Amino acid sequence: MTDLVFLLLIFFVIMSLMANNQTPIDLPKTSENPPKDQNPVEATVIINADNTYIVNTGDGGTENAPTYQNIEEIKDLVYQAVEKSGKKKLRIASHRDAKFEAVFKVLALCQVNEWSPVIAYENE
Repeated sequence: MTDLVFLLLIFFVIMSLMANNQTPIDLPKTSENPPKDQNPVEATVIINADNTYIVNTGDGGTENAPTYQNIEEIKDLVYQAVEKSGKKKLRIASHRDAKFEAVFKVLALCQVNEWSPVIAYENE
């Protein structure tokens, strides 16, 4: 039994000495200027707590934007916003009290049109 413990001790000492060897890795250099496009998705659907929709096309804020009651009302607006952005992405921002059904309807719209959904949330 003592021999086994002694052999394990030698094994772990040798392994710990070998683990200190570092392998150099060539990493790419960073550019001086960060990219200017920090928000790559412009077309956004916001789902409020009362399950109403707001479509943000990237032109401005959503303070005075009209709200829509169902998904059928926003389909054309969302399609135009995604086409205008030139990207096949749609940002979906939902209030934490919104029903999952409202979010899933927007996800289904993304799936039908072959857009990539970007789920956004605020950490509160």
